[in-house]
This record gives sequence, C-alpha cells and structure tokens, in this order.
Amino acid sequence: MKQPIKFIVGLLLITNAIFAQELDLTQKIPFDDSIKTGKLENGLTYYIKKNSKPANKVELRLVINAGSILEDDDQQGLAHFLEHMNFNGTKRFPKNKLVDYLQSIGVKFGQHLNAYTSFDETVYFLTIPTDKPDNLETGLNIIEDWAFNASLTPEEIDKERGVVLEEYRIGLGVQKRMTDKNLPKLLNNSLYANRLPIGKKEIIENFKYEALSRFYKDWYRPNLMSIIVVGDIDEAEMEKMIVSKFSTYKNPKNERTRKSVEVPNHAATLVDIESDKELTNYAVKIVYKDYEAAKAISNLKDYKNYTIERIFGTMLSDRFGELVNAKTPPFLYGNSIYEGLGVKSKKAFSSIAVTEEGKQINALKVLLTENERVKKFGFTENELNREKKAWLGHFERHYNERDKKNSGGIAGAIQSYIITQEILAPIEWKYEIIQKILPLITLEEVNSLMQNYIKEDNRVIILTSPEKEGVKKVTEQEVLEALKINIEAIEPYKDEAVATSLIRNEVKSGSIVKRKSNKKAGTKTLILSNGVKVTYKKTDFKNDEILFNAVSFGGTNLFSDSDMKKIQFAMPMITAAGFSGLKLTEISKYMSGKSANVFPYIGETKEGFSGNATPKDLEYLFQMTYAYFTDLNFDAEKFETVKQKQITGMKNILNQPNFYFQQEISAFLNQKNPRYNGIIPTEQTWATTDYSLAYNKHKERFANAADFEFFFIGNIEDHKMEEYCSKYLAGLPSSKQREKEIDLGHRFVKGNLKKVIYRGADPKSNVGISFYGDAKYSAKESRCIKALSEILQIKLTEQLRENESSVYGISAMGYMTEKPSIIGSYFFAISFPCAPENAEKLTASALNELQKIIDNGPEEKDLNKFKEGLLLEHKEQMKKNGFRLSLLTNTYTRKGKIADSTKVEKNIRAMDVKDIQKVAKKFLSKDKVITMLMPETK
Repeated sequence: MKQPIKFIVGLLLITNAIFAQELDLTQKIPFDDSIKTGKLENGLTYYIKKNSKPANKVELRLVINAGSILEDDDQQGLAHFLEHMNFNGTKRFPKNKLVDYLQSIGVKFGQHLNAYTSFDETVYFLTIPTDKPDNLETGLNIIEDWAFNASLTPEEIDKERGVVLEEYRIGLGVQKRMTDKNLPKLLNNSLYANRLPIGKKEIIENFKYEALSRFYKDWYRPNLMSIIVVGDIDEAEMEKMIVSKFSTYKNPKNERTRKSVEVPNHAATLVDIESDKELTNYAVKIVYKDYEAAKAISNLKDYKNYTIERIFGTMLSDRFGELVNAKTPPFLYGNSIYEGLGVKSKKAFSSIAVTEEGKQINALKVLLTENERVKKFGFTENELNREKKAWLGHFERHYNERDKKNSGGIAGAIQSYIITQEILAPIEWKYEIIQKILPLITLEEVNSLMQNYIKEDNRVIILTSPEKEGVKKVTEQEVLEALKINIEAIEPYKDEAVATSLIRNEVKSGSIVKRKSNKKAGTKTLILSNGVKVTYKKTDFKNDEILFNAVSFGGTNLFSDSDMKKIQFAMPMITAAGFSGLKLTEISKYMSGKSANVFPYIGETKEGFSGNATPKDLEYLFQMTYAYFTDLNFDAEKFETVKQKQITGMKNILNQPNFYFQQEISAFLNQKNPRYNGIIPTEQTWATTDYSLAYNKHKERFANAADFEFFFIGNIEDHKMEEYCSKYLAGLPSSKQREKEIDLGHRFVKGNLKKVIYRGADPKSNVGISFYGDAKYSAKESRCIKALSEILQIKLTEQLRENESSVYGISAMGYMTEKPSIIGSYFFAISFPCAPENAEKLTASALNELQKIIDNGPEEKDLNKFKEGLLLEHKEQMKKNGFRLSLLTNTYTRKGKIADSTKVEKNIRAMDVKDIQKVAKKFLSKDKVITMLMPETK
C-alpha cells in the first residue's frame, strides 16, 4: 500500500529531528585509541599500531613536515635531492649498503622501500619482514639514519647529480611545459609556482655541498618529524625503542620558522591559453579557488560539511557522466569536483572538459551552464537519496572489513592525518555516526554549496590545445565573452526513472545434478543441468569480498582474418550499449548503494568474465552475468557515438612521442602478421568497421555457457551459491560442443634487429632490448626467467645507475606463457630512459651485464635476494583472494592441479645459480631486437 507523500515527508522530518536531538554537532571527533601515539620532549611525534595483516611484516614511515616550498633560492631541487642521498650513505649504511642489505632480507627497492618529496612534505617508506628478531630494530635504525645521520659526502653527492638529472630529464615534455606555464596563474605567482620539487637543472648541476647540508640541518629536525609504525609488533616494546632512539636528538638553536605559504586571492579572472605540438587533446579547465586556507576537520559539524562536499562532488560527477554518455555528447570527457590544488593552503572547485578541435569555447559554455544549472535549480531528492545509499554502502564495506585491514592502508591513513589533518577516528565510530549524519543532510544544504563555489573573482580559466598550422587559436577576449552565459534560458535537470531490475525477461532456471568436493584444495564443485561447471572456495581473507572468473577457450583466433580486421576495434565497445534494455547510466543508478561488477572480455584464445561482489550483493553479480549471456543490447546509434568519441580522442594521439613510438614499434614487430591492424585505429579503419558483425561475433562467443568454467572465491555461503547457480547459470543456453585454443602461427619478426624512431623535441630517449620466441612451457624455467629478470635488474641498477650515474630507473622483466595447445613462449625485455648521447653506450653496458650472467651465472647473494623476496611475496599472496582465484582458474587453463604451497616454497629454495645461467644461455643468447626512441633534433 502506497503511503501519501505528505506522510512520508513528515516521517522524514520527524526522523531528522530525532537524530538532530541525538547528535551534538559541536562534539569533537575522537582519535582512534587503538593507535598508540605520543610526542617526545624534542617534538618528534610517533604513531604505533599492532596489526597482523599481513603477518610477520611491519610498515615504517618517516614523515618530514618539510618540502620544496622551504628551499632557499640556491636550493631549488635540493629537498628532493636530499631524499635521494638518504639511500646513498648513512652512518650505519655507507654508500649503497642500505639497498643491498634490505634486498638480502626480501625488501624490494621501489615496492617496499621508497620515498617522495612534494611542496610541503617529504615521506620515506620502508616495509620489512619481522620474522627475524633483528629486522625490526634495524628498520628503526634506518629511520633514525634517514632523519639525522645522512652522510652527504661530496663523492656521493656528485655521483647522484647524474641520477637526479636523469629523473629531471624523464619529466621533460609537454606536461612539464604546460605546468610551467599554468602554475603562475593557477597559484597566482605565489612561491609554490617557483618551487616545483624537481627543482632547476642548473642548480642540480652546480649547487655547493653546503647548500644541501644547510637544508638537512634546518628542516630535518625532531619537531618537524613523525614516525609511523604499523604491523605485527609489540606496541609497548616498540614505544620503548622509539623513545630510546630518538629522545636524544635536539632541535637546532635559533631554528628557522616553518612558515605556511599562502596562495594570494585575486579580483580579476585569470586566463591562460596554451598550445603545444605534442599535446594530444583540446582541454578546458575552470578553477574557482577558495578565499581561505583549507581547515582541519575537528568536530561533527565539520565532518557533516565534509560529507556534504563529498556527496555533492559525486552527484555532479554523475550528471557529467550522463552528458558524456548521451547520444550527442557535448565533449569527450567532462567533470566538476571540489578538490585540492596540490598545495596545503588552498582548495578549489574545478570543472574540466576534453573536447573536439574548434569546440573549446562551446565546451567552456557547457561547463558553465551545467554548474549554473545546479546553482539555479539544485539537485533532485532522488539524486541525493541515491548518493546517500552509495555513501552508506561505502562505509558498510569498510566496517565489515575492519578486522582485515592491511597495515599499509592503516599507515596511509595515519600519514594523511599527519599531512592534511584528515580525521583518524575508529571505523566503528565512523560507521555509527554516518548512519546518523546522512539523514540530517538536506537537499538545501547540498545545493547551497554551489552558491559558495561559483564566483567571478579568484577564478582561473585554462585552455590547452595541440599546435597546428592553419588552426585559429582561441583568444582571451573570446574566453571572457563566453563567461557571459544566459542564465535565464537554463532549464531544470530531468532525472530519469530508475530501473526496477537488471533482468527484463523471465529467468530460465535449472538445477544442480552433481556435487563434488576437493578436501585438500578446500574447493567445492557444482555440475549444473545444462553442463555448466562451477568451482568455488570459501576463504576468510576478507569479510566482504567475493571474486569471480569464468573462462572458455576460443577467442578471436576463431575469426577469419577479414572479419577480424572489420571488428577488432569494435569488440571492446560492444558492452558500452548495456544490457536488458538499460543504458550504462541506468545500470549505475540502479546499483547505487550496491557492490557488484561483471566485466566480459574476449582475448585471442579465450573469452570470459571477471567480477566481484560483496556477499550481500552476490545475486546482482549473477544477474549481470545472466544478462550479458542472454540480453546484451544492440544499439548501433550508441556505437556510432562511442566511435566518434574514439576518433576524436585519438586524432592527435600520435603527437605524443611515446604513443608514436609504440605504434611504430608494434607495426615493425608485426609486419609479417596478416591480421595486424595497428594499435591506434585510423579513419580508414573505422570506415571499414562493422558493428553488426562485431555484435554477432560477441554473441557467438557467449552462446554456449557449458563451454565455460566458473570460479568463485571469498566469503561464500554454500546455500546462496547453490541457489544462484541453479537460478541464473543452470538455465543458460548451452550445447555439448567444446572449443579449443587455436594457434594461428603469427609471430613477431625474428633476427638480430634494430629499429630507431625519431620523434619529439626534448633531449631524451627510450631504449628497449627484447628477446622472445616459442618455447615449451616449464614451471621451473618460468621461475628461473623471473629470477633472472630480478637479478639482472639489481645488476643493471648497480652499474647503470649507481656506477655510471646515467639512468634514473631501469627495468628488466621476463616471463613464460602457455600458448594454445602445447606451444608456449618466452619474453624478456630490458628498458630504460636516458640521454640520447648515452643510448648506445648504455645499451652496450646493459648487454654486458647480461653477458656476465650468461658466461658465469649470477652471484649467489643476488639469487638469495630474489629467493627471500619471492618467498615473502608468495606467503602474502596465498592469503589474498585474487591470487587464490588465479590458481583456481589456472587449474582449468593449464589442465593441472592446484599448486601445493609447500611444494612451491621448496621449488623456490631449490633454485641454484646454474639453473639461472642455463636459462640465460638458452633464451637470451639468441636473436634480440633493440628499439630506440630518439629526439628529432639531437
């Protein structure tokens, strides 16, 4: 029975009044008391929390309230340079001994050991295993050395100049040029605009050693430091260690004041119009900056306002999403959001659009119109209610996982609290309070935000576009004229009715005809009446997570060459039409507050699904899967819209040197492949694309559900799994036909080859060295190739970065795959960016390091580093649903058994240097392909 509208409104008002009486909005937000915190007499603050996810591991972080904004004129770039130096010699770890030691206990540089420098802070990260008693104290010793005992020897400083200059070189390009031009107006010529963390090239090359030491002495001091320790530890013991190690350090006499830098307000609208030959799209951005500095959230009133801001931003994003997905979208991408400006002192309401050539002014007008539409008419009650559901669902998931939270996530939350003063309240409190706050939030409160955001002062308009001959550049006067929109002509937003179901046709159910269990693997298997096979495993790794895969052999290799060329670029766009007669935006609205996703895919030799859901929303995952099998929308008009967006979006993409490089190298490697159609479609490719054929081929790949095997893992209830499998999978169309993987025999070109591509104006290059070919898959050789890649990366880093100071980063990666049938393949690649004049020399150095392993095998100590890292990684992965799901899926695709964890560990420990040398000789003594991206002008 429907209730009268007046009754429902009255009930809501009463409910809000009750919550208002219960909530004292002046109440202070509690600090999470499960985190032990304290401040030493010298001002150093520490945060400690015991957490056993993952076991035998601890997250250590050192947060310095000092970044590039504090640099003197002769120090520009030295806050970041100092971060580098802390890895190149400290009291306890001279020169490069720190990285060497940490690798020996399984810590990987970049993954577990890292740092960053920003305008306002510098943060060091260290994740270490605690299975050995001494590791934890050593970890704290490292933090102590970073904070107070950096060596900063002239020799190491001069060596590191080259490495930092290479990092500077990597950052060169169109984005840096745009940043350099945009920032002075965006930040109104404040000091921030002249203190980018990477600094100035001439200072990095020539600064005096004293300038670096001065920054270290001035700003690396106890009262600007925080230490975070989260992991499998004894909190009381850890606190004693911190107090003992760090209490003796003193702040400098006559210490410099740590000032906050403000971004000045301005009365006039600032306009910045830029173009560049390497830009790939036409963009418009409007920034409305706050008048005052961002404030910390301290009480429930602040928290309520913060929640309103987040809700507002998502509702506005949803509206822009509808515009972008309309039949005639006004731009390729558009959004408005309230966000930070990358500096502590200012936040802003920003609107951005990416559009077609010649449409920037129109896009600017649309952004202004949509913002004014919200300002004039506000949002609807339905929009607000949907977002409240979504927000509550978000907190519910976090609450359900409260005892499964990873230490890295907790450390990250503490770090955010230190840097931005985000709240650090217990999740139990947040979940309880959000249920009370959400009913109090009114439509009027949400709508009022736009009244504060939109203003004519403190406004910046930025337009960027590709530089082209014959294309007229937008003028500042045109921009200022476009700001004068006709507000009277703006009409209210029309909110479409929300769908009532994900399925529009009657579901044809079936039954379970057989049940099997594998006690050793902990899996259960259901055989359904239509031949579908479902295997699932219940785990306790996450409380609110179920992951899903479905796999069938076949893929696009079953299509003819001519058909493939007609549908290659259309295939990924087929699902953009939605299902069950619903558009993607309608599906998104229906799913507000629910958590379930399904993603169909078609590869070369397989097709299938991946997905995820909470246990509560698992049925929606099954409904989506059913709909994708049985009721995929056919919408030629939608396809044309998406196609036009793709054409426009990729029209200028080859302006960017790296995209051009990828396209050219891909064409070079695939020159003997008759099916190859490029990685970036041309207008001619689109002209011959056949949507109807692509749709029918997609349907064909999903016509026989019994040719798929389904895998689920997570917090699964048997009765729910059986119920949903019977209802949604057992009645899917099926037959007894089974398909196999097919190898079409197409391969990359072979030989000792070299390809140099000249593109771009900046003095930087990219080098790639690749080895590949057919090989029968071997689990042992696969492990050895992985070991070889990590060992070689260690040696390449030591030689090319540390000894030659000629690269910032270098990568070596290798793997084996099981191709169709019996044939497999191997692939191994070395890649690095560098100065153009060093490309040939460094290529020779890299190959020389590889040859040492081919000739002599790796050093035992480097193999042991790999083993320690892989063993730690394996133990952690075995407690993750995603990894376990891949193991389950591989039992089908590889036609094998689920790997025994103890056997895997035994195999890892059994690897020796001869195994690695043998693999290096077998696969990397053969042909190779060297590719280089070089600038057009040297």
